[in-house]
Amino acid sequence: MPELYKDSTASTPERVEDLLSRMTIEEKVGQLFQQMIAPGPGGTVSEGDPIFGLPPTRSLIEDQQISHFNVLGAPDTTREFAQWINSLQEIAENTRLGIPVSISSDPRHAFTDNPAAALMTRTFSQWPETLGLAAIGDEDITEEFGDIARREYIAVGIRTALHPQIDLATEARWARGNGTFGEDATLTARMGCAYVRGFQGTGKFGEGFGTTSVSAMAKHFPGGGPQLDGEDPHFEYGREQVYPGGMFDLHLEPFKAIIVEGTRQMMPYYGMPVGTEWEEVGFGFNKGILTDLLRNKMGFEGIICTDWGLISDAEIMGQPFPARAWGVEHLSEKERALKIIEAGADQFGGETRTDLILELVAEGALTEDRIDASVRRLLAEKFELGLFDDKRYVDLDEAERIVGSEEFRAKGLAAQRASITVLKNSEGAAHLPLAGDQQVRLFVDGGNAEAYAAYATIVDSAEDADVVLVRAKTPFEERGPGFEAFFHAGSLEFTDEERERILALCAAKPVIMDIYLERPAIITPFAEGTEEAPGASAIVANYGASDEALADVLFGASAPKGRLPFDLPRSMAAVVEANSDTPFDTKDPVYRFGHGLSL
Repeated sequence: MPELYKDSTASTPERVEDLLSRMTIEEKVGQLFQQMIAPGPGGTVSEGDPIFGLPPTRSLIEDQQISHFNVLGAPDTTREFAQWINSLQEIAENTRLGIPVSISSDPRHAFTDNPAAALMTRTFSQWPETLGLAAIGDEDITEEFGDIARREYIAVGIRTALHPQIDLATEARWARGNGTFGEDATLTARMGCAYVRGFQGTGKFGEGFGTTSVSAMAKHFPGGGPQLDGEDPHFEYGREQVYPGGMFDLHLEPFKAIIVEGTRQMMPYYGMPVGTEWEEVGFGFNKGILTDLLRNKMGFEGIICTDWGLISDAEIMGQPFPARAWGVEHLSEKERALKIIEAGADQFGGETRTDLILELVAEGALTEDRIDASVRRLLAEKFELGLFDDKRYVDLDEAERIVGSEEFRAKGLAAQRASITVLKNSEGAAHLPLAGDQQVRLFVDGGNAEAYAAYATIVDSAEDADVVLVRAKTPFEERGPGFEAFFHAGSLEFTDEERERILALCAAKPVIMDIYLERPAIITPFAEGTEEAPGASAIVANYGASDEALADVLFGASAPKGRLPFDLPRSMAAVVEANSDTPFDTKDPVYRFGHGLSL
C-alpha cells in the first residue's frame, strides 16, 4: 500500500488519515505528550538532565514515541543549536514511521542583564520584553519583531512558540506580569494579534501559515492575571484565581481577538477559578473552560496543550515540585490524566506518562477514537509546517547567517530605545536630554559605566559627579530556593535600606533614576520626594534595555516613544485594596497607564 503520508503533493487531511491508519496505539499516545529536553555538551543529544530529572532524549523518541519537545537553555553557538535539532530529526526519521519532531520554545529574545536568563537568548537578537513592545504601542514594530524571531527560530529548527502571553496584568503583584502586554485588554489584543501575525507569517511579512511559519501557542487561557494576592499557581499557595470585580469576561477579550487572528494553539493556565460558575479545578482539568467555553462558545479549533506538569510530582533543582493538580489533588495520576483529556486537552505539557494513557485505553476508560481526534490536530500541524518534507532539517550555514544578524540586532536595539518611557523630567542639571560631548560628569550606580563614556565624562564617585544615574529594578520578595527563586512576587515597595540609599543620592546630587519595570513598582518616594529628601530629578522606565540603548536616549541620540502599559500604584495599601481582576483599580496612582513624556 503506497505511503500517501510521504507524498508532499497530497492534501494534509489525506496525509493525516493515511498516517493515522498506520500508527499503533503506542505511537498515537506518544503524540499526546510534550516534554522538556536540553541539549548535551557541544550541542550533542542529551543523555539525561539531573537538574530537571529528564531521561535520555533518544529513549523518549525511540521508546515512548514522543515527538514534541520544549527546549531548555541553548547550546553555545547557533551552529551547535541547529546541529542538535538536526540530530533529533535524524533519530526521529529512523523510527518505524519516521514522524519528525516538533521543537517548541519559551520566549528567548528579550534583553536581560541576568547571566542565567541570558542563556536562553545566546546568539538571538535582543529586544525589550513584551511589556516594552506594549509601551511602544506600534503594531508594525510588534509584527516585525515576530517576523524576525520567526526567521531566527526557523533557522535553528524551532517551529512552535510557547507564546504570546496575553494575560491581563490586573494584579500588580503577580510574578508573570513581565511576560504580558500590560493590563489593558484593547492594547493586549492589538499587540497579541500583531505578534501572532509575525510569528505565523500571516501578515505583511509572511506568506500565510505554512512551511515558513512558527506555530503560536497563546497563553494562559482564560487569562492568568487575577491571582489571589498576586501569588503564582506554579505553587500551591498561588492556586486560587479570583474575580472580586466580576471581570471574568474582560480577560477573555484578547483571546477572542487572537482566535479570530488565527493562532494555532492554546495553553490553559494552572489556576483554579474560585467563586465563579466554573468548576473549582485547575483550568487544564476544566471541561467547562476548555470544551464548553473555548471550543464550543469561542470556536477555537486548534491544539490545546496543558501547562507543564499537571499529572506527576517531580524534583527540580533539587527541590520537590508537586504536580499542579489544583482542585484534584485527591485524584490518582491516572485519574488526573483522564480528567485532562476528557476536559478537551490534546496534549500534556511537561509529562512523559504515556503508560497512564495506554492503561486507560486497555481498561476501556478512554477510546482510541478520542485519542485520534487529538492526534489528527497534532499531525496536521507537522504536515502544514513542512516537517515531513523539506523543512525537517535546517542548513547550518544559513542558520549562522540569519540568527543574530547585524540587521536583526540593530532592530532589536532600536526597539529597546523606543520602549524607554520618560516618567518625570525636571529642569536643572539632570534635565533630559543631557548635553553630550563630555560636558557632563556622570556617576553610574548599578549599570555599565563604559556604555556612557561616548557621551559623558565618567567619574568614580557621586561626590565628583554633576549628575548621578541610578539603574534600579522592580522590588520583589525572596520566595525560596531553586525554581521558586525565579518568580519575582510579593511587595512592590523598595526596602527601607534601598529607598534611603537612593534618596540620599537625590539629596546630594541631581539624580536620573532608571527602573526596570517587570511589574508595576512603587516609586512614589522618588517621583514626589519626602520631607527628608527630594525625589529624583528625572525618572525613566525600561522593560529590558541595555546601557547602550539607555545612553542613546538619555543623551538625545535617540527619541524614546514608550508609554506605560499599566498604572504605577501609589502604595502597597492601594495594591492590596484593588480588585485583582479589574484593570486600573488602584487608588490615585502616581503615573497612569499611557503616561510618557517626549524629549
